[in-house]
Amino acid sequence: MMNHISLIGRLTADPELRYTPSGKAVAGFSLAVDRRVASATGGKQTDFIPIVCWAKTAEVVTQYLTKGRLVAIEGRLQIRSYEAKDGQKRRVAEVIANGVTFLPDGKNGKPKAAEAEAAAEDADAAAEAAPEAAPVLDVEEDDVPF
Repeated sequence: MMNHISLIGRLTADPELRYTPSGKAVAGFSLAVDRRVASATGGKQTDFIPIVCWAKTAEVVTQYLTKGRLVAIEGRLQIRSYEAKDGQKRRVAEVIANGVTFLPDGKNGKPKAAEAEAAAEDADAAAEAAPEAAPVLDVEEDDVPF
């Protein structure tokens, strides 16, 4: 079995950094990804996909990425359920990022600094060296950090 997702898109807003009660960094942002197929009216279609980064990767993306930045994300799809304050069960689909690559483009040019790439690669390498399941937060809808 395989759960692998690769996406290229632009951030819809600056990443938001939060910390779990145990002190682990978690960042969230939404990625706008265009579909290859045009809509019936001929316009482009865009999906807005929630992305979650953990630990050092969360800190790096928060420090170096901003709204509109082009990035490549590799990760896995996670679907989690929770009960909202109104008592209804809700389901959320999000991509848990294992790797984030800062891409150059005509809009923003190259990454702010070469060390940003190195820091992201170091965070990815550390995550691969010590694989662990990303913690799942058990939170209420109003408590979701992003």
